[in-house]
Amino acid sequence: MKREEIFEKRLDARHDELRWLYMELYNNGDMFAELCENIHRFALERDKELADLDREREEDPGWFRKNDMLGMMLYIDNFAENLSGVKKKLDYLSSCNVNCIHLMPFLESPKGRSDGGYAVADFRKVQPELGNMEELADLAKACHKKKINLCMDFVMNHTSEDHEWAKRARQGDGEYMSRYFFYDNPSVPGEYDRTVPQVFPTTAPGNFTWLDDMGYYVMTTFYPYQWDLNYRNPRVFNEMMYNFLYLANQGMDIIRIDAVPYIWKELGTKCRNLKEVHTIVRMMRIISEIVCPGVLLLGEVVMEPEKVVPYFGTVEKPECHMLYNVTTMATTWHSVATRDIRLLKKQMDIVNSLPKDYLFLNYLRCHDDIGWGLDYGTLGSWGMEEVSHKRFLNRYFTGSWEGSESRGELYNDDPVTQDARFCGTTASMCGMESALYERNEEKLNNAIRMDLMLHAYMFTQSGIPMLYSGDEIGQLNDYTYKEDEEKRADSRYIHRGKFRWDLAAKNTDPKTSQYKVFAGLSKLEKIRRERSVFDSSAAVYTYDVKDQAILGILRENEEEVFIGLFNFSDEARTAWMNEPGVWTELFSGEKMELVDVSVEGHGFLWMSKEK
Repeated sequence: MKREEIFEKRLDARHDELRWLYMELYNNGDMFAELCENIHRFALERDKELADLDREREEDPGWFRKNDMLGMMLYIDNFAENLSGVKKKLDYLSSCNVNCIHLMPFLESPKGRSDGGYAVADFRKVQPELGNMEELADLAKACHKKKINLCMDFVMNHTSEDHEWAKRARQGDGEYMSRYFFYDNPSVPGEYDRTVPQVFPTTAPGNFTWLDDMGYYVMTTFYPYQWDLNYRNPRVFNEMMYNFLYLANQGMDIIRIDAVPYIWKELGTKCRNLKEVHTIVRMMRIISEIVCPGVLLLGEVVMEPEKVVPYFGTVEKPECHMLYNVTTMATTWHSVATRDIRLLKKQMDIVNSLPKDYLFLNYLRCHDDIGWGLDYGTLGSWGMEEVSHKRFLNRYFTGSWEGSESRGELYNDDPVTQDARFCGTTASMCGMESALYERNEEKLNNAIRMDLMLHAYMFTQSGIPMLYSGDEIGQLNDYTYKEDEEKRADSRYIHRGKFRWDLAAKNTDPKTSQYKVFAGLSKLEKIRRERSVFDSSAAVYTYDVKDQAILGILRENEEEVFIGLFNFSDEARTAWMNEPGVWTELFSGEKMELVDVSVEGHGFLWMSKEK
């Protein structure tokens, strides 16, 4: 079938719904006609190799749900200087068993006002020091040859104040002012502020910024240099979709939609999770299915698992292909500090009860801070009051709580409320940094054991596990950010340090901590990849072992039953259980009976039995 015929077939199947949604939101037939013309253009411009990959994935729509999927997030400059450098390091990434690379923001953004690259000045240019669009497309081709998927961020909610639209708006051009939210007096901004929560109350208070040179307020939900886009204007939607399709045509496999819940604003509301957001995401999904059906949408929705569900859409009208499992990450570290898995178990039960079509990305650490947005209703019933518990967690992970070996720093520390978020690498949070500083071999082994236990637990969850670059070699906090004027005020750079290739070179030396972490993770990844019980289609439940420090997870399919036990205490504990038959512990190969099993401090067991 010819390219034109394929396009017409895809368009015919989806046109009516797309038009209905667009007209419901904008009631503008001319703008819809323009959108369709450009959809057609981008479809025909799509590279033949990408078009072939689209058709291959259409025939296997569950291609991304298999148990061989393993992702890694990385900053291009920290990892390999530039895009060409990343291409040269693909063999290393393959050796990490990674087949999905999430490149952290790399589009052009102004120095000193980039918010880590999330203040985009040009959606069609790469930051010059990282390369150019040709090199991005070249990297994507090289990745596809190695069966590696490429993921990037698409920042929809706002642009940089240095974006061409913002520059023209600042000059008083009404056409471009209408693409943002401008007010010439404080009355309307004041009305918004009554109902809209602040994202960064300490570092960027309020939701509007006064522009003295213009005599206007402009909406800036995140930072003053990030101007919120007005999606009530169909021109904004159309142009952003053209940017989306342009980036998809560079060879992206996954496009992460940043800050999804914020993209529609309505006076008198919290400007979060409004129904129009879902209309926009649904239209994005339809447009991608017409032009580039091999591309997946990943939504960044920072809420509890049961509240993010609407962003999957429905079976008949899907929205995002996958979402982040954000709160489970925070609850995991809460469980480490408290030695109490009850809240984690409760949240996993919620996730496990959701339809199998709902796919989450799971991670221990990412590029961002850890916000302690836990279920304080439940914790309060167990005697853990919100304010005091947050203070405990921050003291624990900064190492100022007696008995804690964790190291890290606070982010957005509010001296009045004493509320704060936390920053640090997985290895430093597990105690490897303090152990190496003290040259304490026993503590180091304990920290590595905790690190591997947490990764084993993450690999056991349903969904796609994501590593953060450096975690595969136990990379520690990097305090050199304090020497950089542009970074020193942002403690998140403590875990955004340069990748240590000198340490990665030690991952084959059995005497090093790098080897112990790398080899341990490789073994876990190999087991997960080779056993169908880790496939997303398997049934998953938590398994109660009558000890609130040990998390039990049961997975099963037609061939195999798997039980994972994860001890969040630093002492050996007993998992009270009685499962008949002889089981194989997959990590050690040991045969054992599952009768009141002892699990060493911060240890784990991966046990399997054929049906």
